[in-house]
Amino acid sequence: MSDLRLRSLRAFSRTPSLRAAARKHAASVAATAIEPAEKPSRDPQKPKGHSVVDSAIYCGGNRIASPHSLAETYAALHTSPQSLAWIGLYRPDRRELASLAQEFDLHELAIEDANEAHQRPKLERYGDTLFVVLKAARYRDATEEVEFGEVHVFVGPDFVVTVRHAEAPNLAAVRRRVERDPELLGRGAEAVLYAIMDKVVDGYAPVVAGLENDIDEIETEVFRGDPKVSRRIYELSREVIEFQRATRPLVGMLEQLRGGFQKYGVDEELQRSLRDVADHVTEVVEKVDGFRELLRDILTVNATLVAQQQNEEMKSLAIASSEQNEEVKRISAWAAILFAPTLIGTVYGMNFDKMPELHWEYGYPFAIGLMALVCGGLHQIFKRRGWL
Repeated sequence: MSDLRLRSLRAFSRTPSLRAAARKHAASVAATAIEPAEKPSRDPQKPKGHSVVDSAIYCGGNRIASPHSLAETYAALHTSPQSLAWIGLYRPDRRELASLAQEFDLHELAIEDANEAHQRPKLERYGDTLFVVLKAARYRDATEEVEFGEVHVFVGPDFVVTVRHAEAPNLAAVRRRVERDPELLGRGAEAVLYAIMDKVVDGYAPVVAGLENDIDEIETEVFRGDPKVSRRIYELSREVIEFQRATRPLVGMLEQLRGGFQKYGVDEELQRSLRDVADHVTEVVEKVDGFRELLRDILTVNATLVAQQQNEEMKSLAIASSEQNEEVKRISAWAAILFAPTLIGTVYGMNFDKMPELHWEYGYPFAIGLMALVCGGLHQIFKRRGWL
């Protein structure tokens, strides 16, 4: 999204005295619950029991504190009632999520979803808190595969909590972006939410380009007759379907946010910013839908080409078989023709004294004539039948 010019409209407003009292009690409970297990660390790969990647308190768009633990964040937020807390977590455990739920009054169903990865993209409102699930994606050139990530975002009147279960998306880049624009960040938690959504949607563009390139390669392989292309079509179709599941729900989510503009009095600049994100999402969804249809057509064409190739092979085999049958017929016909004189010669070649016609004067010419007659007759019969 281009520069967000928005006015933070807090949907929920408690009096400072009530909010401070509630926060003090929650902070004491949270400090008791999580402080012993947390050790400050700057490494995004936190040790078990400490998943805070980055935590900051903002006032007027500027970072005024960088707590290392949840308890420190709660305490810092209590001292600045008009400030905004942004807590970034990476694979938190149930105890940390329970602490956040108690501090910020988060719904138990949203906490349960945040604790488990592999949620579908969605937007739900629990009172004054928005719970958003986004699916990030990035294209791996080395393996030509799409890698999916997931981020859960809790947005309240004066806090933003992001929960990641994968390396993507890189929310550090989003934080640097909004911190470079204090005016933007000073407009509240909604600015952070839309900056995160914009980051996720912008990350879809390289994935679309990568998938488009893969489809072009597959088309070339199909018409080249690559035998492995069917498997690649299937694998790419699975990736496109998963990418479609990550992007298509965003259309409804953005429409849901836009539908609340009038109710919550959101200014025109925010509406323009959201429309910009919605346009990008619609473009991505349309392209992904086109990819799925194109892959379906490519699979059909590949099946047709494979069938044609198989038909050609069967035709070649049939021709070869027919030619072989003709050769067998010729060989069989000549074998039969030659068998007749062999049989006659064998009979007349037996040496027996009392054999009929053994001493007949015309016996030899008769035997030769008989051989010629039988061979000629068989030759004519086979020739009429097409064997010769």
